[in-house]
Amino acid sequence: MKVLIIDEMHESITPLLTKLNLEVDYQPAIKRSEILQIIGNYEGLIVRSKTPIDAELLKNANKLIFVARAGAGVDNVELEELQKRNIQLLNAPEGNRDALAEHTMGMMLSLFNKINTSDQEVRNGKWDREGNRGVELMGKTIGLLGFGNMGSALAKRLSSFGCKIIAYDAEKTGFSNDFVEEVSLEKMQESAQILSIHIPMNAENKGIVNSKFISKFRALNYIINTSRGEVLILKDLLELLKANKIKGAALDVLENEKINSLSGEELSVFQELTKLKQVILTPHVAGWSFESYEKINIVLSQKIKLLVEKSNLL
Repeated sequence: MKVLIIDEMHESITPLLTKLNLEVDYQPAIKRSEILQIIGNYEGLIVRSKTPIDAELLKNANKLIFVARAGAGVDNVELEELQKRNIQLLNAPEGNRDALAEHTMGMMLSLFNKINTSDQEVRNGKWDREGNRGVELMGKTIGLLGFGNMGSALAKRLSSFGCKIIAYDAEKTGFSNDFVEEVSLEKMQESAQILSIHIPMNAENKGIVNSKFISKFRALNYIINTSRGEVLILKDLLELLKANKIKGAALDVLENEKINSLSGEELSVFQELTKLKQVILTPHVAGWSFESYEKINIVLSQKIKLLVEKSNLL
């Protein structure tokens, strides 16, 4: 079997796949036009986010058995097109869930304790203890919107802080455990003081966290988003922050992450957000640790091994 890799990946990927007797073609600099020309020669395709895996790319992929996404989100893959062609989709949320959970914890603690702003003040000679008084996590009710690999990993870490952790997931039930209580969306909106978003980007979730959605929360003070930027309407969040209806936000993802080519309105919203001390921004790096970079390869190689063994292709 021949596998084409079209994105930069940890150096371990080639040896891992070679051990499975796969022929690896590692081309991280390849252009989309070149992929279209050669895709018909491969049984496997591994991608991060270089290009959409759509009908145009797949129409000549007559040998393709699987597409492996080196990460958790699969919003750059047209699932219906894969299903039409009986191509399996693999991803690796198990590989970066720990990194994402730790990053989310870091953002929460920095936001609630004003670590980012007080650091800058001290560096500039300002010693303001009262202005940087923090908020404790202990005793707070934290609502997790989505309880997959990422939400469950975060719940485990939050459990040691003495929080009440509740979660709602539109796609699964029966997941209450020692760390989290499964609740309805309505119950979460009644009591959550902190909302952490962990849902995938799809047609149903695009823009779901907007003014109308947020207004139904009775006690909400903070919003954390480390999932996908398109699920949260930034304009609506900005208005709520400016009106002090939301006390703070930590965002690892944005609606449009090409921040050097934003539209007029997008740029205006972004610039206003950057001026707010109660907002923390990071460049989509939750889940992108040195360790997860390699773990993703391990998870993918294991899933590829199971798939090809099941198909009697090795």
